[in-house]
Amino acid sequence: MKSFEERLDRLEELSEKLKEGNLPLEEAVSLFEEGMKLSKGLEKELSRIERKVEILINEPEKKDSEPTLELFPDLDQEQPP
Repeated sequence: MKSFEERLDRLEELSEKLKEGNLPLEEAVSLFEEGMKLSKGLEKELSRIERKVEILINEPEKKDSEPTLELFPDLDQEQPP
């Protein structure tokens, strides 16, 4: 399997070819189809990576501590007027 970056580069290449607009219709449709498959695959992988990062961010520092569920827990506390 190609790396995320290689697939993203290929998607950008396909996009540029399609933007030029000088392709026969059948070739344009074929490139568009390839681009859609790449796009969906990249989106799934990016979502998986985002979930992993969220888990790592919320991982407890000590074995006995609870994970933090808020992004900015200090801002959620009531502040005196």
